Amino acid sequence: MNLSDTIIWYILAIPALIIASTVHEYSHALVAFKLGDATAKANGRLTLNPLSHIDPIGAISMILFHIGWSKPVPINEYNFQNPVWGTALVSIAGPISNIILAVISALIYKLIPVTSFFSSILLVFITINISLGVFNLIPIPPLDGSKILRAFLPRGIRYYWEKSERFIPIIFLLLFILPFSPLSSLTSNLIGNALDFFLRILGIS
Repeated sequence: MNLSDTIIWYILAIPALIIASTVHEYSHALVAFKLGDATAKANGRLTLNPLSHIDPIGAISMILFHIGWSKPVPINEYNFQNPVWGTALVSIAGPISNIILAVISALIYKLIPVTSFFSSILLVFITINISLGVFNLIPIPPLDGSKILRAFLPRGIRYYWEKSERFIPIIFLLLFILPFSPLSSLTSNLIGNALDFFLRILGIS
């Protein structure tokens, strides 16, 4: 992107990121509450107030690299009837909420005549939501995908997977986020391909 495109991206990406991240985390908290765990609500996370959810470093990373995260929603999985599957449902709720927001935005873009500026707003919003949703589905702790994958693992393997969650987040941050890491390009390509696929399905690109 040239300088003007970059400036426009920043201007549009910040509010889009705030909305996408807030809905993502709120969805985690809401599903946890519906499944019987009020931990998130007790910690003030069952809210659409962005200040309760935004992680500054994760937000900056999302704006700069299209890869980011928010504050983790606290849960006590032992309040669920089935701790493993309850946690998986809570985890997948966030990415699904982003995909829903992207679909709604894409339909507005496709079906309703809008100005070029509003079209840019929608495209940035779609990009942010798809990026956030797909990134969090990567099955590596502490991302949502790791909890989803855990539900499908045999009990023996699941034990070691849970143990690995203590140190994998550090490795993850180094290998999948930092720009100098070769794996960061794989993550960017994954998100880019998912976005292209999504836009093609809806006939936007």
